[in-house]
Amino acid sequence: MSSSQQPGGKRQSEHAIYKPNGRGSGGVVRFDLNREKGALFVDAASQSGEKSFDWENKITMKWGMADLGEVLATFQGRQPRAKLFHQTSKANSVCELTRGEDPQRAPYFMSISRKEDAAGSVRKVAIPLTHGEAAVLETVLRSAVVRLLGW
Repeated sequence: MSSSQQPGGKRQSEHAIYKPNGRGSGGVVRFDLNREKGALFVDAASQSGEKSFDWENKITMKWGMADLGEVLATFQGRQPRAKLFHQTSKANSVCELTRGEDPQRAPYFMSISRKEDAAGSVRKVAIPLTHGEAAVLETVLRSAVVRLLGW
């Protein structure tokens, strides 16, 4: 997790998982804690080059406590998947975290999609997560809960 200074002296915490691949179909998911808004912002961007990502067309979701709980429950093995659905007047966003059973594949898979109401177009970013990445992300999310609660 890295920290960066925001305008006005506010600190923001960030963690990202980059997954470029040789086919150009990789992605990145970035997690930004915003205590002022009481949420974790999740940005996902598709791979746009060998090691570059399309941040201009990123998908953003705002996760509250219920969302964090669903994802943590999946990482802790309490449920096989978490599916977060957010609807606004402009678009619908879905994040799905699944735990796989195939030992030849990554044990977790995260996908984030957004459908714009006006155009009806769907953008999607999907990345596999290793056990190590899942362990670090679980720690990041647990820390976010504690920090958002102010404990």
